[in-house]
Amino acid sequence: MSSKKAVELNPRTTTYEFLGPPGALFISMAVPITTYALYFGCSEHSGGCPPPNLSTIPDRVSLALSDSQWWKGLWDTKATVIYFAWYAFCVVAWAILPGATIEGTTLRTGEKKKYKINAFSTFLLALGITFGIIYRYGPGAFTFFYERWVGFVTASVLMSLLQAIFVHVMSFHEGKLLALGGNSGNFIYDFYIGRELNPSIGSFDIKSFNELRPGLILWALIDISMACEQAVRRGGLGNVSDSMWLVLLFQIGYIADGLYNEPAIFTTMDITTDGFGFMLSIGDLSWVPFVYSLQARYLVFNQNDLGPVVSAAVFLVNAAGYYIFRAANGEKNDFRNGRNPKNLQYFTTESGRKLLTSGWWGASRHPNYFGDLLMALAWSLPTGFDTPITYFYVTYFLVLLIHRQRRDDENCEKKYGKDWDKYKKLVPYRIIPCVY
Repeated sequence: MSSKKAVELNPRTTTYEFLGPPGALFISMAVPITTYALYFGCSEHSGGCPPPNLSTIPDRVSLALSDSQWWKGLWDTKATVIYFAWYAFCVVAWAILPGATIEGTTLRTGEKKKYKINAFSTFLLALGITFGIIYRYGPGAFTFFYERWVGFVTASVLMSLLQAIFVHVMSFHEGKLLALGGNSGNFIYDFYIGRELNPSIGSFDIKSFNELRPGLILWALIDISMACEQAVRRGGLGNVSDSMWLVLLFQIGYIADGLYNEPAIFTTMDITTDGFGFMLSIGDLSWVPFVYSLQARYLVFNQNDLGPVVSAAVFLVNAAGYYIFRAANGEKNDFRNGRNPKNLQYFTTESGRKLLTSGWWGASRHPNYFGDLLMALAWSLPTGFDTPITYFYVTYFLVLLIHRQRRDDENCEKKYGKDWDKYKKLVPYRIIPCVY
């Protein structure tokens, strides 16, 4: 690639997101700190969720941070070995398990990147091995995630940092296609956002691999580990609480759905627009498995028996969310593939692109986000109302989806111009019909 062509394909980023370098630095530090804080602020180790005597927490935090033994306690060699072995397992499974090859969206170079699809097969293999261990040795053999939680978090942060450093260094090699938002020239910002659009090693695409495999499948395994820990305490898998079973059903079902529908990810902003930097590496590898599993971990030491009526009500909340999420995405996927079985109305832009204005996509511009939020709420409801901490996920997810919706709207405004203003009049609500 000539230097002139490289400049044309990789223009300098002139606008910042996340409040620029200060915001990128803050989030880069806040994400791992929050991941640890959700453990130390909500665990048996700390004495509760939240810990007792909240007024003394600042003093206790200061004392811990000044204690070298506390810092040493963040490291667990066995947990690190297991985590890195898990990541290696996912890579090997990607390489050897059969899977179809699909093309992604057209890149600025005019090319289409090819992706191997076998995340769901990897998930089934991991579940098969896990259930085999539990069946052969009992639930006590799969409680190590609960027992070595902090060590696993540290291992995931280390892997995230190493990957972010690797892809950042590699992005300066000649011929790389950079993300339009990650070429500012500011190290802190570009390291966080990600310079290269699709960092790869041969046919191995690092970004899409991390998006669906190591962290997402690990989230399911951690949930199972939490159920095993509760089973040990309650005298067997047959005595696991209904609240724990609901969390496992909801979350593992959500994970399975995402992995089964793997091709859908290649039209998302994470893949088509964002580079791969520390933002996605820490999110995929650390935040997803160790923050999203908070409810299951909480139910280990605060066992909550709901009863059939409450369980049914919570199930219906999740079912409603899933129906909206899947139905909305189904309408969109059909329409993108040239099908319109429901004869939905649409708006044609000057560029010839078509935007749905009826069905779920006429109710709001992001109805799938509304379904996501209902499911997130259902995942927290089994924990009861004794603490707001177990509702951290749905609160964070609301902020995340609003931010993502605004990013989507900004991109669409650039893409469609005045047509986007016309479309917003036809579909005025952003996520929740008649509310927002």
